[in-house]
Amino acid sequence: MTWTRIWPASSDMTQDVRGGVPTHWITLGHGPRRALLIHCSLGHAGGWSRMAKALDDLMTAIAYDLPGHGRSADWDATTNIQDVSTAMAVDLLDDQAKGKPVDVVGHSFGGTVALRLAVERPDLVRSLVLVEPVFFSVAMADRPDLKVGQEPNMALYRAALAAGDRDAAAEAFASLWGDGRGWEQLPESQRQAMAARIHLIEAGHPAIYGDCAGMLSGGKLERIACPVLLIRGSDSPVAISVINDGLARRIPDAVQIEVPDAGHMVPMTHPAVVAEVIRSFWTQVPVQEPA
Repeated sequence: MTWTRIWPASSDMTQDVRGGVPTHWITLGHGPRRALLIHCSLGHAGGWSRMAKALDDLMTAIAYDLPGHGRSADWDATTNIQDVSTAMAVDLLDDQAKGKPVDVVGHSFGGTVALRLAVERPDLVRSLVLVEPVFFSVAMADRPDLKVGQEPNMALYRAALAAGDRDAAAEAFASLWGDGRGWEQLPESQRQAMAARIHLIEAGHPAIYGDCAGMLSGGKLERIACPVLLIRGSDSPVAISVINDGLARRIPDAVQIEVPDAGHMVPMTHPAVVAEVIRSFWTQVPVQEPA
């Protein structure tokens, strides 16, 4: 397969092939805990910066750009994007953390990648923090009456995407899953970036709506043994609370936290609050790395 690099060459960027993909990542913090941060769809590794700054003394984290995001290579439109994203994470941890377990934090689609990492490579995951994971298959299984994905905003998004209007599709998507600002309040550069990558939302559907990795089958979630924290915003779409409740029922001893007056982009809109919640959670997770 052919991957296209979408960043200019630069000596100060950390990049190499991970999971078969030219991958860009950054390192955040100077603390003793090793962590991996996995961002949301249409985001990038730098989106974690404000939250990570509040944890600078506690963690040293790798944050990587998913396929088609930030400065990683574009998605090739043939592979399963969650498969590739998970493989990138495994290779990064094998290389950067020398295969030792780390604290994994994932937001939105990145949360589904983090969850899959805990299911398939539990040896690499010391603890798991899932911030608003969009694993809609859980909500569809637990609340079929909810009609997940059929919200008016998403209908507008699909219609615009079908018509080839990427700007309108991105605007409709952001109105439900954005940070609460109106489309016109976003910087022009951010609107352009979201519109350019809006096709990547559909790329994740086989995993988040269809559970193509089979994480809901065979008791996989029930066998997760690491400590798990589930975070959601109080003002997020109802599907998120159904997902987090469903994951909490399946994952032994999972803990749930709700951040008041926050929506889906809570790590970016409330970084200090999320950081403090994670700090408190991590104090109960000892660092016991194998020799």
